[in-house]
Amino acid sequence: HIPNGTCRLYSCYYEKGLAVVQRFTTKRPHCNSDDSKTMVSLKLQKRLAASVLKCGQRKIWLDPNEIGEISLANSRRNIARYHRDGLIIKKPTVVHSRARVALRNEAKRKGRHTGIGKRRGTANARLPMKVIWMRRTRVLRRLLRKMRDAKKIDKHIYHTLYMLAKGNHFKNKRVLLENIHDKKREMAEEKALAEQAVARKSRARARLQRKAARDNAKSAAEPSE
Repeated sequence: HIPNGTCRLYSCYYEKGLAVVQRFTTKRPHCNSDDSKTMVSLKLQKRLAASVLKCGQRKIWLDPNEIGEISLANSRRNIARYHRDGLIIKKPTVVHSRARVALRNEAKRKGRHTGIGKRRGTANARLPMKVIWMRRTRVLRRLLRKMRDAKKIDKHIYHTLYMLAKGNHFKNKRVLLENIHDKKREMAEEKALAEQAVARKSRARARLQRKAARDNAKSAAEPSE
């Protein structure tokens, strides 16, 4: 004995199954050839257009309203003619704007967006010590060469300071300039001391000469025995 509700459920499934079978087994009328639109392959035309316009095939635009006429073009001369007529166009280059990058770089030059959270490498990787050394050394050597050519320092001071700069003695250009001034002041003092010494020696020599002349005159004035 099957309950009435169960029979009703089975009958519902049976009716649905019949409907499904009928839907898939019903023959559909074929579409007429006039109604259906046949797709035309334009691979040849795109390849020729890309060769004529000197670009990639993805940059070629074919007029969708003139597909039939374009499909008849089988030479580069025809493609060039369609290009002059406007049926085939080379798409413009897609603009990849750098405006936002320029704004961000300008902000970075002011120090923005460069905090701890924005750094992905070590300090030496971000700005190598070798690069810092090269920049500082070139600045110092350029200054020394400029002052030597301007006759502000002689070749001896130049060589001494050049070797000190090579030995990482100067932190920056200001320190080098201070050292140059100190060297020039020391040389001026040494020169002044040397001149004073020469003057003292010349005065002492003159004094001795005068004394010797007096002694000679005195001895010549005394009567001989």
